[in-house]
Amino acid sequence: MRVHGGEAGGRRLAVPTGVRPSEGVVKEAIFNILGDAVLDATVLDLCAGSGALGIEALSRGAAHAIFVDRGERSVTAIRRNLATLGYEDRARVFRAEAARWLESRPADAGRSGLVLLDPPYNDPVLERVLRLLDRLCAEGALVVAEHASSQRVPALQRLQTVRDRKYGDTQVTFLEAGP
Repeated sequence: MRVHGGEAGGRRLAVPTGVRPSEGVVKEAIFNILGDAVLDATVLDLCAGSGALGIEALSRGAAHAIFVDRGERSVTAIRRNLATLGYEDRARVFRAEAARWLESRPADAGRSGLVLLDPPYNDPVLERVLRLLDRLCAEGALVVAEHASSQRVPALQRLQTVRDRKYGDTQVTFLEAGP
């Protein structure tokens, strides 16, 4: 697994055993679609795994990133990857289940202009986290959810789907928070 673009482009990332990282083509497509929305953003990477999505955002100009994952090996890999790339001062890492973390730290979700969500495929945490983000995200915030193409994003009040892309068995849904 590598960082694809920005200042750390081409650098390798550690990926813990048992983690399904975003495919390179999917990750590259996400950031091509996001474009300048990443610049100076505060990013929240939920179900972060290796931290590849949040680190890609930092490499492409995000100001700060918060990484949340429930796995000890994932948190260790994220910290190692941040240290290897020199991004520790622009990041915070939490070991927690994503929905519980959001419930305990709603202000952090509210300050994040870009949320990257990549839970295990077909895990019900996708719906639970999206419903929480629907309440917590500030107007204009972007949420990018990577999920199995067989899994549907629930109808939400404030988060509206602005783009949907399918890459094999992977679906990427882009949502924006309304008023």
